[in-house]
Amino acid sequence: MIWLTWRQFRIQATAAAAALAAFAILLAITGPHLASLYSTSKIIGCRGFACSNAADAFLGKLAGLDTVVYLLGIGLVLVAPAIIGIFWGAPLIAREIETRTFNLAWTQGTTRTQWLAIKVALTGLAAMAVTEALSLIYSWWASPIINSTGLSSSGPQLFSQGKFSSVIFASHGIVPIGYAAFAFTLGTAAGALIRRTVPAMAVTLAIFAAVQVVMPLAVRPHLVAPSHTTASIEAADEVYGSLTADVVPGQPDAWILSSQALNAAGRTVSAIPAGCFSPPAGPGAKGGTSAITPGQCMQNRGYREAISYVPTSRYWPLQWTETGIFLILAAALAWFCFWRLGRRRT
Repeated sequence: MIWLTWRQFRIQATAAAAALAAFAILLAITGPHLASLYSTSKIIGCRGFACSNAADAFLGKLAGLDTVVYLLGIGLVLVAPAIIGIFWGAPLIAREIETRTFNLAWTQGTTRTQWLAIKVALTGLAAMAVTEALSLIYSWWASPIINSTGLSSSGPQLFSQGKFSSVIFASHGIVPIGYAAFAFTLGTAAGALIRRTVPAMAVTLAIFAAVQVVMPLAVRPHLVAPSHTTASIEAADEVYGSLTADVVPGQPDAWILSSQALNAAGRTVSAIPAGCFSPPAGPGAKGGTSAITPGQCMQNRGYREAISYVPTSRYWPLQWTETGIFLILAAALAWFCFWRLGRRRT
């Protein structure tokens, strides 16, 4: 049965291995240049504001092939589980039923439960291995960029996403393993339920895409307990005219869940005070242009920012928690496949 599974799966496995090898070669060619820029950027061993300036300078030098590979890698890691679910998972059972080859497969001394167990185990493990390998080699290549984004204050917009951002979090660490397992079993369950390959592919893509949107927006913020702090308006708001925190002082690359501006009395405010749009030039002056910024003006009036955030120390607990959720969902979908196949009459 293992040999038969390999015979049926060898084309997909060969294509995945070839794509992984091609991407690894591309990273090996471009990686030394990126590593050289990072090693000479003075980021390593920096302290204080020097880190921000060094990170901005390093990210500002990235262009051309570096940006292409950076975006390509994120895209590949994010899309790989969906491709696996569509082309590996959905046809696993649906194709057998659609072509009626199950009549032969289940009458050769192998029960349908054994047949499905071997298919799901071998193909599912291959799906997780390929996806995580893709994520690991890309994380190795992109580590200088990811390290710098947490220190940068005004780097290029393309590299402004920190490790907690939706696309970076989903393409690094161990969560790609969970995504691959979930997408594969989702496709398999859709095939077992619909029993038609193409409709099962469409359903798999739609559900997986919906889950990938819902998870970072509605679920991930509640998976770990947030921290809370109060910071000065000037320290937390880097954008002119903004009353929402852009950074958490003393917590580089933290994930800001929510923030609100408070006045001196502790009440929430939603607009910059009129007197701070054009602060007085000095004591006794009635108005005009001065050297102080709106943030400094509000700071002088006792305004501050209340911030709820996830510190970088909880990055890996969040990775493990989300991965565990998807592995549990994958196990539940696999159980459904066995239950569905056991109830179906040959």
